[in-house]
Amino acid sequence: MKFDRHLPTDKLKPYIKYYVVSENDVESEYKVFPSSGLVIGFQYKGQLSVFHENSESKLSSAGITGISDSYKIFRSSADIGTILVYFTETGFTHFTSHPANELFNLSLSLEDIFDKKSVTGIEEKLSVAATDAQRIKIVEQFLLAQLKDIQSDKLIVEAIKLICRSNGTIRIKELNAKLFISQSPFEKRFRKVVGTTPKKFASIVRFNAVLQNLNEIKSLTEICFENNFFDQAHFIKDFRQFTGDAPEHFKRFL
Repeated sequence: MKFDRHLPTDKLKPYIKYYVVSENDVESEYKVFPSSGLVIGFQYKGQLSVFHENSESKLSSAGITGISDSYKIFRSSADIGTILVYFTETGFTHFTSHPANELFNLSLSLEDIFDKKSVTGIEEKLSVAATDAQRIKIVEQFLLAQLKDIQSDKLIVEAIKLICRSNGTIRIKELNAKLFISQSPFEKRFRKVVGTTPKKFASIVRFNAVLQNLNEIKSLTEICFENNFFDQAHFIKDFRQFTGDAPEHFKRFL
């Protein structure tokens, strides 16, 4: 199995964290945990499906997955090849006027967001590309063609910094006070740019901080305390929502 990361060109670095080129010779089923940004996927060979409420749905070869507050289960066919584009927390808004929150918990065809002709064009080019370097170049040409000359919402950028700096433990009221904005207009702006509410985004950031803690030699009580959970029961409940598993069981397999 291949899972190689590639960095974007300088012009795209403010909006794209990195690309991943993934290939697998055998059919596989796997979980994807919530992350803090949207993800575009291009299958240049093979087929990808997603499970939802015990039903399996085949995904378009070019698709986008919004921010989620729970894990997703995917199934890939044998001999699959995928390029994944991981956006920064505010990156998606620089490529389309489509509000990011409308993709919350969804996996959609890229044609629902971008021009169908452009999407078909990149799919055709990727299907005949011979190397990862060529594939990355094709994806970057597509993204650069969609890139809009707009300013970032500086207040939302600062809010994200504060949330991430606290590992998702900052209270929303405290965030409103630091940013000198009331909750309702702040939440509306945040949802449009980031894809979910500040509270849910903070919980995703906190969850990913917990995952890093699980790699260390710490008790669950210590992890709860360090990540501002009220009690261990609350921690276990949130962890199950994000992973579908209990933290004790999850930690044993790290």
